[in-house]
Amino acid sequence: TFLHLHSSLHPAVSMSNPKIVPVLPQADEPNPTKVPNERMTTPAGLQVAPVFDAFVKSDLPSSVTPLAFYSCLEDLVNTIEPKIQEALKTRSALQAQIDEYHRKTGPIESSKYITFLQSINYLVPVPKSVTISTSGVDEEIATIPGPQLVVPVNNARFALNAANARWGSLYSCLYGTDVFGPPVKGPYDASRGEKVTCWVRKWLDDVLPLEEGSHAEVTSYECEGGEMRPKMKEGKFLGTREVNGAKHFLLENNGLKIEIVIDKTTEVGKADTAGVSDVLLESAISTILDFEDSVAAVDAEDKVEAYKNWRGLMVGDLEARFSKGGKEVVRTLNANKTFLGPQNEPFEVRSRSLLLVRNVGHLMTTPAVLDKEGREIGEGLLDAITSVALAKFDLEKDSKLNKNSPENSIYIVKPKMHGPEEVKIACDTFDIIERHLNLPPNTVKLGIMDEERRTSANLNACIAAASSRVAFVNTGFLDRTGDEIHTSMEAGPFVRKKNMKAQPWIAAYENRNVDIGLACGFTGKAQIGKGMWAMPDLLGKMLEEKIGHPQAGANCAWVPSPTAATLHATHYHRVDALKRQGEIASGGSRNTLEQLLTVPIIEDPSAWTAEDKRDEIENSAQGILGYAVRWVDQGIGCSKVPDINNVGLMEDRATCRISSQLLANWLHHKVVTEEEVIAAMKKMAEVVDKQNANDQNYTPLAPSFEGIAWRAACNLALKGRTQPSGYTEPILHLARLEKKIEQRAERR
Repeated sequence: TFLHLHSSLHPAVSMSNPKIVPVLPQADEPNPTKVPNERMTTPAGLQVAPVFDAFVKSDLPSSVTPLAFYSCLEDLVNTIEPKIQEALKTRSALQAQIDEYHRKTGPIESSKYITFLQSINYLVPVPKSVTISTSGVDEEIATIPGPQLVVPVNNARFALNAANARWGSLYSCLYGTDVFGPPVKGPYDASRGEKVTCWVRKWLDDVLPLEEGSHAEVTSYECEGGEMRPKMKEGKFLGTREVNGAKHFLLENNGLKIEIVIDKTTEVGKADTAGVSDVLLESAISTILDFEDSVAAVDAEDKVEAYKNWRGLMVGDLEARFSKGGKEVVRTLNANKTFLGPQNEPFEVRSRSLLLVRNVGHLMTTPAVLDKEGREIGEGLLDAITSVALAKFDLEKDSKLNKNSPENSIYIVKPKMHGPEEVKIACDTFDIIERHLNLPPNTVKLGIMDEERRTSANLNACIAAASSRVAFVNTGFLDRTGDEIHTSMEAGPFVRKKNMKAQPWIAAYENRNVDIGLACGFTGKAQIGKGMWAMPDLLGKMLEEKIGHPQAGANCAWVPSPTAATLHATHYHRVDALKRQGEIASGGSRNTLEQLLTVPIIEDPSAWTAEDKRDEIENSAQGILGYAVRWVDQGIGCSKVPDINNVGLMEDRATCRISSQLLANWLHHKVVTEEEVIAAMKKMAEVVDKQNANDQNYTPLAPSFEGIAWRAACNLALKGRTQPSGYTEPILHLARLEKKIEQRAERR
């Protein structure tokens, strides 16, 4: 199970090491996911795991009764599940035709290739004119450009950190990162602090210039006659507040707020001529709570844990308790800030990030609920109804100021959709849920992840399929590259990973996503996003480079931490993203479909040296092992994993997918051998063991090379070609489940 199309899994695998055995069960083996406890059966025959049924009966809003919830779920299973199964069959059929085309055809001729893709309906007709009509969109989505966090929903502490990351200290983020060299520990370093204040003053001069002079020359910030002194040439003065004797001046630029904090009692404030002790920036404008790639949720217990955290965020009572510095810390959601306007009128400013939720895609199923035939239902269907039902807690609040969405919307990002037909399935799903839960049509706003090749090639049609719901579209280089390799697996050996971003299809992909979004009327209505900065310890480099995202027309872009959000926010003050969108739109389309569909294969792989090939397979092997061992053994879906050069990278299933597909491609085209890959896996297992030596929960891979995580990693490396769309979920899910069974047995 775990898949709607079981036949797409191939459990048999030939490996040179007899100790490596497939994680995947044979077709006639018992399904290890079946929960032995007695299940609750709904009137229509759905079989519900006890832990999930208990959640439904105790944790949903009073406006969503268990009867209403299960009635809706039954409708989804009966109506949407068959559509999903047909869509997955279409994926497989199209892939088979593309594979056959490449096997029979020589070098790719663009015009013939496109004609072929049109003939099999991989490419659908481009709609003549698409203008989205999405309404009821919050300003954080529509008109406030800025950073966007993505955080695993099953970690309450991380979720709260992200929700509270609406504001961040620019001084602290500059001082505590590598912007001015390696981070320092110990007492305050005045010379480093001076570099911070000089940088911030120069930045203020750039984004909030004064009518006369420089911020570096200011000796006092005051409020006189409803205006700030000294006067600004640009920007807007909004008001002031006092906190523990410190005076805060609230300013605005490009829709984003800034607080200049005056406090001469602090060490920083004493050393500053104007008493400035900090500058606070509106930072993570929005946050995606993730049920997908950054989460390892394989059974009913895991799903309920994640759903409870989403519930706590929607209710507003989520808390996390943990030890820090020898003391217990209790973290909760921040309260709004209260200011006095220029005429001493009080007003509140939001202190929390606008929260979206990312459900899983159409592929996977969940043992939390079985249909009347005993088959697992679509995990995405369960995510959809549960996410929406719990979001009603927020919609039913009396005060707009305390709501996640003052506009009474629910934002659900749907990943891994292949083409407009699958986008329509998502919309049909939400139509049913809104009807059953008595919500106005289009309450649920859809985020379209442009991370699969068929979606990229048909993006206009995908947006048209959700024109009244869509509020977000973004690019995701990692998954998109994985699908690029898998789709054209038979075309030839692909270029090395480090060379992928220089390929013509990447520029076309990034530009077309923006161009099509703008042509469909996204400006002022929806987000156009860019992907993650994956090196959370190299934020100095991020500060230099990620300004390219708003310059490219993105009004949001992903960041790996609240600190990164604050630093990236400086870019949206330098670049007016909405204005930049207008400039780009006026220039028309920048790339063609032909460029997007350019397959990045290498004509002569013999040009690679033995060292080139060894470096590539070791890099991929290390990445797969470093990620899979935490996923399988500890249930960690996203973490900072050291790469082969010990640079910490934010790894999730998307990064693992690239490595899996690249190795699969090179194996298939005999660039490398299975023996070479296994040798690299063993060598890198020792590296990964050393990198995790200080983790008391870590189980070494070497020297036995026979644990569940090891076998799963080898399957990812050796069986990537046969996985549906090259996804890593099927192998990882089954391995994690096997590990949980093993761990339960050990506890007994």
